[in-house]
Amino acid sequence: MKVYLGAVVLWTLGAACAAVATHSDSKRPESERHSDLEVVTISQVSWEALNPARGEMSPKAGTLWGDRNGTGATGFLVQFVDGFSSPPHIHNVTYRGVVIQGLVHNDDPTADKMWMRPGSFWTQPKGESHITAARGRATRAYIEIDQGPYLVKPTDEAFDSDERPVNLETSNVVWLDATAPAASTTRAEVAYVWGDPRDADPAGALLRLPAGYSGRLTSSGNGVRAVVIQGTVQSRDEARGDASVALAPGSYVGARGGRSIPVYCASGLTCVLYVRVEGALRVEATTPGEM
Repeated sequence: MKVYLGAVVLWTLGAACAAVATHSDSKRPESERHSDLEVVTISQVSWEALNPARGEMSPKAGTLWGDRNGTGATGFLVQFVDGFSSPPHIHNVTYRGVVIQGLVHNDDPTADKMWMRPGSFWTQPKGESHITAARGRATRAYIEIDQGPYLVKPTDEAFDSDERPVNLETSNVVWLDATAPAASTTRAEVAYVWGDPRDADPAGALLRLPAGYSGRLTSSGNGVRAVVIQGTVQSRDEARGDASVALAPGSYVGARGGRSIPVYCASGLTCVLYVRVEGALRVEATTPGEM
């Protein structure tokens, strides 16, 4: 069975979140590969069958960064039809997922349904038998792996990787002020969900921005990648002459090296992003218009 993390368990992430440095104030299109600031809007995503053997019932997959069919790390979207339910299966690699739209269930084949809403996070260890189900029109999730390729295999090839799965429903996420020590509804909030943000290895976090928030995201390491989960976020796209671009849920923006990602929560509601970072995440508030 999955491990369901609640507030008490996630509170232990508070020490790790101290590493955040804050201040008060299918493949990517060829035209965008040269840029230090990479942008893929949801309208640009190229969809293909995730598991062609299932025909029309196969979920659709769309690459945001990396190469889903290659051997390196990659992030991609998966889209399910309403009522989708997979047969028991395994994967050859461990993956992480974040629900963007609709409801997702991912657990042991005999487990009761636990529907995860948008903003929920889960992990699926390699080799473990499980099913995935979806409810809602055009249910979407972001999937991330550290090495590929991502394959679907039968349960008779199951094995124990010594990893244990996690389901973190959005209502159980503990948000910590990214501009500690004082909490404020006008400041960014962060919740680390995997990895250790205190070292140079990759780590993942959910970032919550109030409506109207303007800031920059930077990594102390080799880069930062962000996928919009909720709300509309404005950023900049160098491939379009550094113009402002609106990023709806499912859109992606990434920066290499020390380059920062400008973000502005343009929707009337709170914006939520999933952030993959190497090294400490730096969240710097800016004046609207400085983006």
